[in-house]
Parts: sequence; C-alpha cells; structure tokens
Amino acid sequence: MSIDRRKFMLLAGASCAAPLAGPVLAKSGRAPWGELARRLGARFQPVRSPLVACRDSGGKGADALFASLKNPYRISDDPALTQTLGWTDGWTSAPSRYVVAAESATDVAAAVDFARRHNVRLVTKGGGHSYFGNSNAANSLLLWTKKIDRIEQHDAFVPAGAPAGSEAHKAVSIGAGCLWGRIYRETAVKHGRYVQGGGCLTVGVGGFVLGGGFGSFSKGFGTGAANLLEAEIVTADGKIRIANMWQDPELFFAFRGGGGGTFGIVTRLTLRTFDLPATIGAVLFDVTASDDQAWRTLVEKVMTFYADSLFNPHWGEQIRFGSGRKMSVALTAYGLDKTQIEAAWKPFFGWLRAHKDTYSMGGEPMIVTLPARDFWNPEILKQMPGIILSDDRPRASPDNVFWAGNLSEAGQVLHAYKSRWLPQGLLKGEGRNRLVDAIIAGASEWTIALHMNKGLAGGDPAAVKRSLETATNPQMVDAFGLLIVAAEGPPAWPGIPGHIPDNALGRKEAAGVARAFAPFVKLVPDGGCYLSEADYFGRDWREAYWGGNYPRLLRAKRTYDPTGMFRGHHTVGT
Repeated sequence: MSIDRRKFMLLAGASCAAPLAGPVLAKSGRAPWGELARRLGARFQPVRSPLVACRDSGGKGADALFASLKNPYRISDDPALTQTLGWTDGWTSAPSRYVVAAESATDVAAAVDFARRHNVRLVTKGGGHSYFGNSNAANSLLLWTKKIDRIEQHDAFVPAGAPAGSEAHKAVSIGAGCLWGRIYRETAVKHGRYVQGGGCLTVGVGGFVLGGGFGSFSKGFGTGAANLLEAEIVTADGKIRIANMWQDPELFFAFRGGGGGTFGIVTRLTLRTFDLPATIGAVLFDVTASDDQAWRTLVEKVMTFYADSLFNPHWGEQIRFGSGRKMSVALTAYGLDKTQIEAAWKPFFGWLRAHKDTYSMGGEPMIVTLPARDFWNPEILKQMPGIILSDDRPRASPDNVFWAGNLSEAGQVLHAYKSRWLPQGLLKGEGRNRLVDAIIAGASEWTIALHMNKGLAGGDPAAVKRSLETATNPQMVDAFGLLIVAAEGPPAWPGIPGHIPDNALGRKEAAGVARAFAPFVKLVPDGGCYLSEADYFGRDWREAYWGGNYPRLLRAKRTYDPTGMFRGHHTVGT
C-alpha cells in the first residue's frame, strides 16, 4: 500500500495433503438458470461488464471508463468489477456470467444449493479487494453480499449456545456486505466504540476478518479475526449455521484467519468492541541522508529509537526506506495526547536538528492529534483539504469518502507484492545490525516498508493472546512488523486500446521488487506472511500463511466442504 494513502489516513489513520476435488464447471447453457431466476426474482441477474463492452466496441468511451475506475465506490457497486484488475503474469479480472445480489442468508443458501446441485463454479464478492482475484472467475455464478448490510450495536452480546453465566460482550453485528468506512461511522462516530477493522475505508468486513485482519491499531486490540465472537455462515450443503466457540467450533476456528470464501459464505459477523480512545494521533515526516555512511547511521538510529521508545501497544503503521537515501515516517498513535507524542519524539528530532548538515528534512515534522470520534467522521475530514476524496457520481451519498492516497490502489494492476514477518529479535544486538544491512541493501533496489502494526510483538498481552487463538500463522505474535515490497500500475485491461496492461514494465518492476526482497529472505529464511498481503507466486504458502494450523484447517475444510465447492488461488485444500 502506498505511503501517500497512509499519510492521508493518518491525518484523520505445513502439511501438503492431497487437494480436494472441485466441482466441474457446468457449461452455462446446460445449467437450468431459470430455476434460480424463479426462486430469487430480480435478485438474480446477468452480469454486464463495462470492460467487456468497451473492448467489444473497439475502445469506445475507454478514457471515461478508466477515469471512473479511480473511484473505489464505483468499482464496489458493480458486480462485474474488482478493486484490483489483475496481476502481471498471474490473473486478470473476469466477470461472472450471473450474479445473485443476496439480501439475506436465505438467498445465499439458495445460490449455494443451486451451484452444488448443478456443478456451477461459485465466487463471492464483498468489497472486492482480493489481491489474488479470488472474488471473480469467468463463467461463474457470483454471490454478491453488498445488500446484506445491517449493522447492530450490542451492550451485552452472548454467543448462541454459550453456557449459562458466560461473559457478555459489548459488540457489533455487521452484515457481510458492509465496508469499513460505514462501520466506523456507525460504531465509533455515532456510538463511541472502537471495532478492530481495516485502514482502507472501502475494504469489506468479510474478507478482512476471514483473512486475519490487521488494522492500524492491532498491537493494542489484536486482529479482526481475534475479535470475532460469532458468525452466520452458509456452508457447502446449503445449511445456514451460527458458528462460535460452542457451536461448530472448528468452523469458527477456520473462519478466524483461514481465508475468505474457503469454508463457506459468511453473511453476518459479530465483533467485540472496545472503549474508544480519547485521541488518535500521527507523526509524519521525511528525511534524506547526505551520504552512505549517514544513511546507515540514520537507519540504525530510527530502528534503535523504535525499539526503545515506540515498541508498545500505542504505535502502528509505517516506516519506509527508498532510493536517494530517503526515509519516510507515517506512524499512528492511539490514546496519546499531543504533549505525550512530542515528548516521545523529542530526542529523535533533537538528534536530527543537531546534524542538520547531514540530514535534510522535507519541512518540519507534522504531529497531529484528533478526538477519536473525528478520525472517521466525513464532516470533519472534509474540512481538512487533501485528506479525503469523495464519490463523484451523481446522487452519491455524501458519506462515501476515501483516503486520497487510495487513488493509486483503485483499479490497480499489481506487478509484484512480497511480504515477510520480521521477528522482534531483529530489534536488538547483532540482530539489529543484520536488519539494518538488509534494509540498506533492499532500499537500494526498491522502496521497502515496515508495517509496525502488522506484527503483534510489543502489543497488549490480552490482544496477543486472543490473536494466538486464531488460524493465522503464530509467527505474527513474535514479529515486530511486516515487511512489504510491492509495485503496481494504473487501471488496465486486455484488448482495450490505450489501456492495455504493460506486461513488460510489470515484469521489470517485479524483478526490482525481487531484488529488494532477497536480503530479507536471507535474513528470515523461514518467515511467514499475512495471507491478505502476500505474493501470488509464493512458494510454501500453506506454512507461510498458517504455520502449524494448516492441518487443522484442512480437516475443517474436509468436514464442511468435502467436494471443494469453495476454492481459490492459495486457499485451504487447493
């Protein structure tokens, strides 16, 4: 994810068992689609792709179409589109043949039952942010959950089937079609509660939680999966289930980080909520070193400073290292006021100013704090120029806003994306020296980013404990952060003149990313990664995503989806 998006946001924030057999895709002419149409009425429709229409017309209206693809809400509202349009040499977004615009779990069950009986490929789209393209497939039936969007706050939620006297939680139940921007408005802005969600306002709740779910404040609150209390799920047999620690516990385990669209279709999630911190703050600045020795000293200094002063539950987000010996800091802090943030950073900024002939800063460091309720409030954010962009379609909701930096991601074609958890041992002694060596070597090839919120080491002990109970690779709790090295291009699609994917550039940039990533492979040869932000071509992905949890996930897959109805690239059982 780009630093620009984060900066704008911060201102506001094992076992290789045999694969399961999948259903043979029925030719669309042979499936009795009329049966589904009669049962669901207008909720069943053919999919009409604007990309296909543009291609078939020889590119008519292409410039206007691709300009519109920089609006993530426009993409989200079209069942034919996905937020990422492809991956160089990996996949290209392809529209389904038909869509079920589900309004309830009953609609989802009808579609699942039809697909199972007639061997039709089924895919699911919520927010449509899958980097691996698992929310689209040509000639498939799309289950679109966008209209399942109810949000309900709870003062004392007890999961179904829990023993008498079980703890009641403050919680929020969320329909699978909801996007995080709306969830934050309903939960934080209106009700003064915090729910652990994603940083991007247009990411969907379902894929986020099922993928594990790291957000800006995960060191303090744990992952999204760790805070899931209960889920309503439609499994491959067409049954609507309520899964939690007491009912279908193995399915519940699998849904907490086992991967979206893998074990069933989620229709509602209930997540634990927390007291909203009084403030959310950010520290933003850039600094450039004058020569190679100064560059090494700067990298050593910032990593030492992080380990000594920021390695705690309050701090998250990014430090980036790039070409020209430039470091960019965009870190968030929750629950700290401006005085506390300034005091924490005073020694580091004092050191930079004492060496101003060696280090050039791109203006004065920016330290901002906001009341936490304002962090996701569109009315407040619109008063801060350059922070957000709005849905520019006629009659769009004024609440449809997104961080300005997300513009680079809307409709992107990924060229490369590599990530690795970095263990906390690299923050001290000889480990820190080796980390600094890898950062300097990697940044000489491509910009690298350390996402401090996507490793739970140094986090709140209760949050860490909850997160360890999920399916995510346990390496996350020993990691101080997640290294990400990535490259992407603008919206493009095959066959449309002037907007054809630049595969030559994509391969060139992928090679640069690989060179930048290589020092970290040597540094952490058996490192895992966050499955929602990983390499499409990654090897040993079962171990990387889930570690020793994979055999348990595979058993759940064989129990709840024995024929492999729900499948995708690098999902359990494939």
